[in-house]
Amino acid sequence: MDNIWQKVRTFGLSLSIVAVLLSCLLIAQFGLQLGQDFTGGYVTEFQIARDLTVNAFEQQLSPYVEGEFKLSNIGALQWQLFQPPQENLAQPLAWQSALPADLGLQILDSRYVGAQIGAELIEQGGLALLMSLFAVAIYLIIRFEWRLALSACLALLHDVLLTVAWFAYTGMEFNLTVLAALLAIIGYSLNDSIIIGDKVRELVRAYPDKPVANTINQALASTLGRTIITSSTTLTTIAAIWWLGGASLEGFASALFVGIVLGTWSSIFVSATLPQWLGLSYNNYQQNLSERELQQLAEP
Repeated sequence: MDNIWQKVRTFGLSLSIVAVLLSCLLIAQFGLQLGQDFTGGYVTEFQIARDLTVNAFEQQLSPYVEGEFKLSNIGALQWQLFQPPQENLAQPLAWQSALPADLGLQILDSRYVGAQIGAELIEQGGLALLMSLFAVAIYLIIRFEWRLALSACLALLHDVLLTVAWFAYTGMEFNLTVLAALLAIIGYSLNDSIIIGDKVRELVRAYPDKPVANTINQALASTLGRTIITSSTTLTTIAAIWWLGGASLEGFASALFVGIVLGTWSSIFVSATLPQWLGLSYNNYQQNLSERELQQLAEP
């Protein structure tokens, strides 16, 4: 049985390595569809008289709104229209005065989000992501032996990178709420990795003569029930937000859903399996004393 689980873990880790390489290719090929928080542009909020689908409403507005635009529903009969910066449009908001009265559209707010603000958000958000990863790495180095610490850090990078690749592949909008979800994913994945890492360390110390692969299998078996229950209950809540939260929370909920699934996977197949590849053993927890220290301990 231990040999079967070892093969499954090895296959899972190999699959994760391939997924990371594919994710890098996807991000390079498709890029991210940055939202209005980052790109800047014109935002118009309005209310309509009757409920419409996104496609039907786009068809009604297309004859009047020049250039590229994006519609999103933000509440009951309330919509938001976003126009990215377009150099060929002299008056991007001219469509507001050209709308016929029979559309029943009432403009509530109209504003411009500057590109400079978007650039600052990208910089500050990226720094927040890097600083959180750095702080987590310092904590893990202090808490664990370097093999377990490095594996947990790589598991975090695995989760973030694959989640970003999901957005690149699907073309979903990447905005500030998605960035906040990435930070939440780091915290969730770290918690799972620490629990499993603690169990691995405890069993490696307790059974010095037992193969490390079997010890890791035992650690995973003792924590698997907790991992599945925690992930399932969290995913149920996030699925409800994704389903009922509307367009404004779609990116946040989808990022969390994908990230938690990946975090559960990586805590088993990356952070728990990679230390075995790096040569984790009972000897890593033995204190190496100098000859002088050994002599002092031998003295009565």
